[in-house]
Amino acid sequence: MTSSPRTDTSTDADTPDKSLRFKNNQLQASVASDGNEKSRDQKVLRRLAQNREAARKSRLRKKAYVQQLESSRMKLTQLEQELQRARQQGIFISNSGDQSQANGGNGALPFDVEYARWLEDHNRRINELRGAVNSHAGDAELRIIVEGILSHYDEVFRIKGDAAKADVFHILSGMWKTPAERCFLWLGGFRSSELLKLLVNHLEPLTEHQHLAINSLQQSSQQAEDALSQGLEALQQSLGETLVGSLSPSGSSANVANYMGQMAMAMGQLGTLVGFIRQADNLRQQTLQQMHRVLTTRQSALALLAMSDYFSRLRALSSLWLARPRE
Repeated sequence: MTSSPRTDTSTDADTPDKSLRFKNNQLQASVASDGNEKSRDQKVLRRLAQNREAARKSRLRKKAYVQQLESSRMKLTQLEQELQRARQQGIFISNSGDQSQANGGNGALPFDVEYARWLEDHNRRINELRGAVNSHAGDAELRIIVEGILSHYDEVFRIKGDAAKADVFHILSGMWKTPAERCFLWLGGFRSSELLKLLVNHLEPLTEHQHLAINSLQQSSQQAEDALSQGLEALQQSLGETLVGSLSPSGSSANVANYMGQMAMAMGQLGTLVGFIRQADNLRQQTLQQMHRVLTTRQSALALLAMSDYFSRLRALSSLWLARPRE
């Protein structure tokens, strides 16, 4: 059978059109595929760039923080010297870092200045002792330095006693100490029993006799501290009752006289706070002396070094805390 010319013409005309449409569809698919790949690549590149930037910022923050810590540690001595100079100029700078007030007439400033000088001299003596220990100096040389440091502690107890008479609240509150030191403050100083617990691990090896003596000293110190704490609580309760007893809505002369009498009684009760400070310091002083008698000369030297390092690190901790970066 012979095909009609019309049919052949239609078939020949459709073939190029179909081929053209197929090619166009392929081209569009290729363009769309390239667009999707480019879009994905751009998203990946953006994420990588964001990650790099975040990592860079994190490294910069970490580097700045480490530099701040190093700077704060190295400047600890400088900060203490600046504090001393400020106190000598008549200004007491609060250890919280955000308050300052004049202190010239209440006895606090003279004590702060004296304590700063004592601490400077104490650090010098400790450095001398550390050098002697590291150089394996003999017991005779160590004994002279150790006994000098113990006598120097007697000096700070004396100036604290004088300061308590002038301003017992200043000594009791520990405002002459750094914030970290104040966390462990008890009646204006350290707890002898707690300090012995910390030191005993640095004094090994101890003989059996020394172990028994140190344990006995720790227990007796704890009992004395408990007795003083109970006495202070009783004083606070009695003082509170005295002050509450003076409250009255009336302003008559009889009530005013009663008020004045009760306030005079409260003032007398406050005077006994000085006695509590003195007894607490006597306990600390006796603990140091008895510990020295129990230990060998070299062990006493190591104990004094450990004590000094402990309090020095508390002061350093306060400086680092106040200088920490804030978000």
